[in-house]
Amino acid sequence: MSTAGPIGVFDSGYGGLTILHELRAVMSQYDYLYLGDNARAPYGTRSFDVVYRYTRQAVASLFERGCHLVILACNTASAKALRTIQQTDLPLIDPERRVLGVIRPTAEAVGDITRSRHVGILATTGTILSRSYDIEIGKLHPDIQVTGQDCPMWVPLVENHEYDKPGADYFVKQKLDEIMQRDPAIDTIILACTHYPLLMDKIKKYAPQGVTIVSQGTWVASSLDAYLHNHPEMAARITRGGQLHCLTTENSEKFDATAHHFLGQQIKSENIVLG
Repeated sequence: MSTAGPIGVFDSGYGGLTILHELRAVMSQYDYLYLGDNARAPYGTRSFDVVYRYTRQAVASLFERGCHLVILACNTASAKALRTIQQTDLPLIDPERRVLGVIRPTAEAVGDITRSRHVGILATTGTILSRSYDIEIGKLHPDIQVTGQDCPMWVPLVENHEYDKPGADYFVKQKLDEIMQRDPAIDTIILACTHYPLLMDKIKKYAPQGVTIVSQGTWVASSLDAYLHNHPEMAARITRGGQLHCLTTENSEKFDATAHHFLGQQIKSENIVLG
């Protein structure tokens, strides 16, 4: 068996750090290697071909650094690249390695949460246009009606550290009002972008009473924990030291300053080049 390595976590930018935070909270014993392709972010408006190419490069980089398991902690990458990587690339690279996404664990969980069977999706334009959540939820829960709403201003609010400022209220309320006007029966809203949990206080403030807000990190972490319990052969390929190392394609000092807002701890990242 090849040498064990950390769990790889990839995102186009910073949002995947919210997933990483939950993974470490649930499975603190493992080592993690985070890669943010910040220099080429955002992915949300890019074509399927470009997102696939960039994501494949990132996965290859994490594999080269010893990861046997990589989590695409990015909704756009999960929507536009995951299936092709799983079906086409992994059999050629190494059939025993795994790449998992964030959409299916959330889609699985929502069936037990919604009572009205009307679910809202708040996401980037790219994720909404991909209809990935509609399709995945439809496969698992065909009785659920899904309404998607893109929120193009939300990621900039987070990445510019405006998520907790009064100016963010307008944009959060605007999109919540829009989605509820389109389907007043919605009782569950999925935050289908990993940046959005930083806006949680404002989202809860403007969401109608009784509407449940689903943040992906909890469900992704729970799903991965169960996966590793069910696949001890993969768990054996992961190093256990509780260590975290971060990689970025951007300036490392800039990454470290912003990552602090997502993880609540000081980070010292390493700059790399993809492609």
